[in-house]
Amino acid sequence: MSEEHVLVIETQELARVGLFHGFRDDVASYLPLLHDPSKLRFLPRSQMEQDPTFKQLIPYVVLTWRNDAGEPSVFVYTRGSGQGEKRLHSKRSLGIGGHISSEDDDATDPYERGMRRELDEEVIITSPYRQACVGLINDDASEVGRVHLGIVHRFDLERPDVRPRESDLLEAGFMPVTRAKQLAEEFETWSRFCLDHLFPS
Repeated sequence: MSEEHVLVIETQELARVGLFHGFRDDVASYLPLLHDPSKLRFLPRSQMEQDPTFKQLIPYVVLTWRNDAGEPSVFVYTRGSGQGEKRLHSKRSLGIGGHISSEDDDATDPYERGMRRELDEEVIITSPYRQACVGLINDDASEVGRVHLGIVHRFDLERPDVRPRESDLLEAGFMPVTRAKQLAEEFETWSRFCLDHLFPS
């Protein structure tokens, strides 16, 4: 079986726009670069997991819903042992997504296709929603973060109609944002960034 190749960009290309730590919401500054085929390539995942001169592009989809009182909830789950990134197992997460694979490269927009494939593999959404790309996440302070760049997409659902398709999305369901913030230390770093920046109050 051939090794998976994943979509990456050279870290020095990001540095030309501006490297940062944490959550960045000025996506318009970065999206042209991240959608420029001349700056992107598919390289072996095993090499990229150890090479911080490249960043693997990871769509990170946050599913939200507001009740009749306007109180926000967010879809959360605990990563099981079958989830791809072993360094994040047993952590809570509010991001759905994963690597863009070379199998997505036969589409006009490999990134969009890869994001949709990851969503379809992990969850079933039966509610209408509005979506937007709302931020980027970079965390060079962690072993995982040094080789990944998160691209945050927010899906605002009309109804809380989401269920996991993968058995390794454990304890999955909507949680009030206030409760998620109380449990922040149980979440992976990227999720904590999202809680702070998408729900500041």
